Amino acid sequence: MRLVLDRVGAELGGVPILRDVGLTVEPGQFVGLVGPNGSGKSTLLRTVYRSLRPSAGVVRVGDDDVWRLSAGRAARRTAAMLQDGAAAGGATAAEVVALGRTPHQGMFGRDTPEDRAAVEEALDRTGTRGLADRLFASLSGGERQRVLLARALAQGPRLLVLDEPTNHLDIRARFELLDLVRALGVTTLAVLHDLDLAARTCDSLVVLHGGRVAAAGPVLDALTPEIMRDVFGVSAHAARHADGVVRVTYAAQPLAER
Repeated sequence: MRLVLDRVGAELGGVPILRDVGLTVEPGQFVGLVGPNGSGKSTLLRTVYRSLRPSAGVVRVGDDDVWRLSAGRAARRTAAMLQDGAAAGGATAAEVVALGRTPHQGMFGRDTPEDRAAVEEALDRTGTRGLADRLFASLSGGERQRVLLARALAQGPRLLVLDEPTNHLDIRARFELLDLVRALGVTTLAVLHDLDLAARTCDSLVVLHGGRVAAAGPVLDALTPEIMRDVFGVSAHAARHADGVVRVTYAAQPLAER
């Protein structure tokens, strides 16, 4: 499903955070949202999964303004995997995944055969069936992230919104998680902190700086040496290697303070 942000603005406590932001994620694309701390990345995601109403502009998922949909209809289209996506103490991994079915359930929240089938499929797709009966709190960081991804998939979304899904994971777990997300084929917008990881993984990138889009497009167009110098304050360049993978190479010394 297509995601479009059209001239979106957002404020927190009356302070402008996003200004005139436009971006498009085409069906099936994996788009990375990158930028320095405080550039507005997480705030932008909040406007998509209906946690923060934009002060200007429109967020469309499919053909609809997401803020004109009911909360339930919006949640059946878009699932969010957040940095603070912890579960209640004592819950098993399967119980955490089953929470993804909440938008599909009626007033009494009773599981249906369809709910149970969706949970089973999500466990299978994320390779977490073997974790189903374990306490969520006992899982490793990588295992927890895969369970949280399974919860999002159980929601049956056509759009995934991920806020630094690899935060606190070791390098192997980072690659495994993002490779898994890519293999799902679900339209995805993800905030990523690691530029090299974003370059290797994403179809295209949107670079935020000061609440505005500084660059957008295919990875090599978005991560130019000028953008990495002016936005991130580093001397670096991105290049596609013989194996087809785009990698970011940093200079040995950081840029002098400007």
